[in-house]
Amino acid sequence: MKILSLALVTTLVASFSVGCSSVRYGDPDKKETTTIDWGSTDLKYFADSAADGLLASPNLAYMEGPGKGNDTRIIAAFGGIQNETTEHINTDMISRQIQAKLVNSGRIRFVARKEADGQNEIADEVRFQTESGRVNPEMQRAFGQQLGADVIIYGALADIKKSTGRSLESVGTKKKDVYYQFYLTAVNVSTGELLWVETRDIRKEATVGLFGRG
Repeated sequence: MKILSLALVTTLVASFSVGCSSVRYGDPDKKETTTIDWGSTDLKYFADSAADGLLASPNLAYMEGPGKGNDTRIIAAFGGIQNETTEHINTDMISRQIQAKLVNSGRIRFVARKEADGQNEIADEVRFQTESGRVNPEMQRAFGQQLGADVIIYGALADIKKSTGRSLESVGTKKKDVYYQFYLTAVNVSTGELLWVETRDIRKEATVGLFGRG
């Protein structure tokens, strides 16, 4: 009886241990190589390198224009990044990373362009200030006073994927290869001139064992 009870307790403890899971914080800057698919390391590489390249461009330092006064820094609007890959990738995360780095550099002035950039919130606030009767008239903001962008920044993310099937020659292993290309450009709104273009590439390879999935 005692042997049976001990066996039962051991089984329950083992089952409990297997069923439990643990969670911990990881280093967000650590290279992420869990799978060959798009990951956080790819996002940071493309966003940071593209932003650095844009900031280093002499064509995107200053641009004079009516209404800008003495502050002739480039005024930019972000047009978004198109996902041309075969994966479901949230390219808005790339856009936000690039914009944050450019804005915090102090080199470029950004204006809201799309709904996601705050235009709806701006419209709601202006209407509140001018129509609610609660805001000091001397401090009310009005439509028609926003800055006009000198340049529009936009880009695309594309991929090429290849794989080899398992065979006797490969001892049952399978190889996978993915190539990502990131494209970003800045265009003069008035003239349509391409002021800056940059592409960045990543190639990732993986070998899947005989009993591996993928």
